[in-house]
Amino acid sequence: MILVAPFLLLLAILRTPLFVIIACSAMLGFYSADIDLAVISIEVYRLAEMPVLLAIPLFTFAGYLLGEGQASMRLVNLTNSLLGWMPGGLAIVAIFACALFTAFTGASGITIIALGALLYPALKQAGYSENFSLGLLTSAGSLGLLFAPSLPLILYGIVAQQMSLDEPVSISDLFLAGIFPGLLMLIMLSLYAMAQPRERSVRQSFDPGVARDAILAAKWEIPLPFLVLGGIYGGYFAVSEAAAVTAIYVLIVEVLIIREIKISELPDIMRDAMMLVGGIMIIIGASLASTNYLIDADIPTRLFETIQRHIDDRLTFLILLNLFLLVLGMMLDIFSAIVIIVPIILPIAVGYGIHPVHLGIIFLANMQLGYFTPPVGMNLFIASYRFNKPVMLLYRATIPFFFILLVAVLIITYWPALSLTLIR
Repeated sequence: MILVAPFLLLLAILRTPLFVIIACSAMLGFYSADIDLAVISIEVYRLAEMPVLLAIPLFTFAGYLLGEGQASMRLVNLTNSLLGWMPGGLAIVAIFACALFTAFTGASGITIIALGALLYPALKQAGYSENFSLGLLTSAGSLGLLFAPSLPLILYGIVAQQMSLDEPVSISDLFLAGIFPGLLMLIMLSLYAMAQPRERSVRQSFDPGVARDAILAAKWEIPLPFLVLGGIYGGYFAVSEAAAVTAIYVLIVEVLIIREIKISELPDIMRDAMMLVGGIMIIIGASLASTNYLIDADIPTRLFETIQRHIDDRLTFLILLNLFLLVLGMMLDIFSAIVIIVPIILPIAVGYGIHPVHLGIIFLANMQLGYFTPPVGMNLFIASYRFNKPVMLLYRATIPFFFILLVAVLIITYWPALSLTLIR
């Protein structure tokens, strides 16, 4: 077993698929403990027994349908008609539109690609500086990860439910817990946007007629948040049932009512969506086996005891946790980070008295920030490609947004009530 870590590191250097590395670690662990490797197949089979896991492909499919249609344009027009009259109106429109779009598509990169073409020229035309416009769109692309029905929220809940914790973790609780922290981030960025100087400070007035037209144009998208959240918390749907209703609703609207997507295009959209889902599922399957080994080998408990010998208070642990998660957010995509790291840090955090739902919000808030943290945050390179700008320019442009959202992350971390009030 001494050679296991170098072997796994070599696989990573050789760009071996992540699920292979995770599965190898589980196989070597079970083999060293003289446990039949058939247990890995059993763990993978458990995926079929998780009804809530159905929510991932269904929400993903709905998000891809929205991304392929003109929902992004209608969303921008709607928020602009309602919020554009405010100081910093168009920037606030960009913040809220990106957050809502990311919440439903589950991927910040898609938001930058889809909304960047609409919002970047509009921000420049409204007199905002290039640095501010680029920094805003690069950082706002990940803001929706804390809002339902975000796929990372669902995935965190699924992984946490496998840990047999004393404090249960439900996905509906995570949906509620993300509301106030997510709004805090939106409000802090909006206040910064309102304080920005502009070359042309002409503010549009509120036009009831334009607002009415925008609402009518977006009349099929507006019910979606109420359908998901109202259905779940009204007791009408389970999370997986809400995902099914959302997918059917979006499919009918986009294909049969609005007709922005042709039936002939559906196979390609399904393929693209399910390629993402397949990657997530195979990583989850391998991760379940790896998590089972970690629990059997009592590794989280031993890690907690080791850490506790050097860190004796919760405050210090949370500071180190934030630093670790920021680095993690730069290096790994959010889905891989959840299935690899959460099984390790969750029992340790619970040992320090941190609520597992609160930990989930801390985890995702840090991942949001890590997406555009220099030097290797993923959104920096996506934005560089999308706007055809040097990545060094993106580094400079995102620095103010990084520090604003870092303050928000610290508030979320050290004020648990912000996350837990609604679920209590």
